[in-house]
Amino acid sequence: MEMNRRGAENTERRELERRMTSLTGEVIGAAIEVHRLLGPGFLEEVYKEALIVEFLARGIPHECEKSVTVTYKGHEVGTSRLDFLVANCLVLELKAVQNLAPIHEAKVLSYLKITNCSLALLINFNVHLLKDGIKRIILSS
Repeated sequence: MEMNRRGAENTERRELERRMTSLTGEVIGAAIEVHRLLGPGFLEEVYKEALIVEFLARGIPHECEKSVTVTYKGHEVGTSRLDFLVANCLVLELKAVQNLAPIHEAKVLSYLKITNCSLALLINFNVHLLKDGIKRIILSS
């Protein structure tokens, strides 16, 4: 019985990993298309609006500027806004900066904690090749 349960859990975990890989690929593909057409040099808001257009065209489920509650010891202490929550499981944070700083990654890790998501993409559009501006961040348990 124990082996069957573990086997089912492993199958479920592999399916979730497959879905997340597919979803991140779709999101990165949309971001690459936006960057290919616009290039670097615009404000973050321009890339956000262009990504909304691209997500809609590709049928990628998303919430833009998703408000999330910050709690401390069971008490609501504030709110924050995610750039995007994709398919209720992927946090997407956009930047248009010269270089990503450690605080950008710390912010994304905080977002993962308060959303109970385990995966985020931090994308900096102010780069020559977008692949150099993509950082995958995983919240380990």
